[in-house]
Amino acid sequence: MTTLIILLAVLTLILGLVEIFLFPGFGIAGIGALICAFVDTALIYQEFGWEWAMLTIVAGVILLLILLKWVARSKALDKISLHTSLHSTNATEAQLNVKVGDTGTAMTRLALVGNAQINGNVVEVKSAGNFINPGTAIRVTEVNEAAITVEAIS
Repeated sequence: MTTLIILLAVLTLILGLVEIFLFPGFGIAGIGALICAFVDTALIYQEFGWEWAMLTIVAGVILLLILLKWVARSKALDKISLHTSLHSTNATEAQLNVKVGDTGTAMTRLALVGNAQINGNVVEVKSAGNFINPGTAIRVTEVNEAAITVEAIS
């Protein structure tokens, strides 16, 4: 039983690290780590009593807080973090010149959002609901500041 407890503790640690460094935000490894931790704590309770189970929970929480603090301060996540930022949230001049009824061509696949050439300028547009393939003729149906909605011309 002690061997199983140790193996579950190691598996919990491995799954937690996999969740942090290999598949962040995906959740499967993190959920697996939580399940292993709960089962491990239950086995500790059965084998050694509630005092050791509580000690395990408290020690686990303390170690988790130390790990989170270390990861936040270290450069460990810099290699897998996105470091881009938006330079502007204002509409461009090209977007402001687009009017309802203008026509153009889809430059990229509009899987709801993509780029289109309208009035000789490439602007970001949103499809009115259907996917639109590149090269398809489009018409502007709505303009709301920088949000341009288009539909395919039949």
